[in-house]
Amino acid sequence: MNARRFISRFFSLGACAAAFLLLPIDSPAGTITIADYKPIFHICRDASGTVSLAIRRFSRDGVAEFLLVNPQTLETSVLPAAVTSPASLSEAAEVEHSPFVTALARSNAQPRLQNAGLTHAESPQQGVFLTVDMCPSKRPFEREMFTAVADLSGKTGSAVPLAVAMTGKWLERHPEELLWLKNEVASGKLAITWVNHSYSHPYDPKKPVNINFLLIPGSDFIKEVLTAETAFLEQGLVPSPFFRFPGLVADGTLLKKLRQLSLIPLGSDAWLAKGEVPINGSIILVHGNGNEPQGIRRLLPLLRGENPPRLLPLAKAIGAGGRQEK
Repeated sequence: MNARRFISRFFSLGACAAAFLLLPIDSPAGTITIADYKPIFHICRDASGTVSLAIRRFSRDGVAEFLLVNPQTLETSVLPAAVTSPASLSEAAEVEHSPFVTALARSNAQPRLQNAGLTHAESPQQGVFLTVDMCPSKRPFEREMFTAVADLSGKTGSAVPLAVAMTGKWLERHPEELLWLKNEVASGKLAITWVNHSYSHPYDPKKPVNINFLLIPGSDFIKEVLTAETAFLEQGLVPSPFFRFPGLVADGTLLKKLRQLSLIPLGSDAWLAKGEVPINGSIILVHGNGNEPQGIRRLLPLLRGENPPRLLPLAKAIGAGGRQEK
C-alpha cells in the first residue's frame, strides 16, 4: 500500500468512527472538563517533531486537543492541536509499518467469541505482563497486591510496569483508591499503562456468553469506549491504545469497531483465578477490585518469592518499546 492510499484508507476509517458519536459524551464529573470528544485518525508531528497518530480530538476548557499515540513506542500523550503539524507522505509511509499499526491490523483480524486479540507476547520475552482488571465493584481494592508490586521497585531500582484495565464506573466510585494509585505512580514505584475496560462493564448472570457483556442487545459499544476515555482524561489519566473487553467477550462486529477506534484488544493466557499458569511472555490477568480474591492469592506468592517474575511494560508484548504512560 503506498503512502497516499494508506492515508486515505485510515482517514476514511477515522471519519467512519467519528460518525458514531456526533454529540458530547455525558461523563462523570472530574477535575477537567472534556467536551466534543471524537475519534479521528490523523498522522502528524508533535511539538518535538516526532511523528505521531492523533486518534482522538476533544476540547478541554475550550482548547482543541489531540490524544496522540507514538506508533513506534505506543506511548500516548495529550497536546493542543495547534502545536502539531501535518506529517509528510514519506513519514506516513513509515507509520504504515510501525509496531502500532501492524499490531492494530493483526490483533483485530481473527475474531473469536472469547479472548480475541493479544493474549501472549508476539516475540520471546524473559518476563511476564501483569494486567489488573478494575470492574465496577463496591468492595475495597486489592491494596496488598498493588503494594507487593510497588515493593519490587526497591529491587529493580525503577518503577515497576503493570497495566490496569479500568472501568469508568470504578473510577467514579473509588476516588480515594484511585488517588492512592496515582500517588504510587508519582512516587516512582509504579509505571501504569491505563487500559480501557469500558465505562459500565455490562453483565447479566442469566444470559449466555454470546449475548452477554458488551454483546447484550442494546449495548452502545462506541459510547462505552469513549465515555471511559473521557473519564480517564477528566481524572488526569492518559488512555493507552489498548482495550480489554469485559469478560474477554467480543465478536467480529465489535472487533471491527474497535479497530476503527484505533485500539488493540487485550486478552490473556494466564487468568490466575481460573488456574492458568503463566510462562515467559504470558499476559497475566487478575482482578484488583476485590471481586476475585483467588487470583490475588495465587499472585502474591509469585511477587514475594525469592525470584519474582520480571514484570514487563505492555508495549513490549507487540515488539514496541519506550516509556510507559503514567
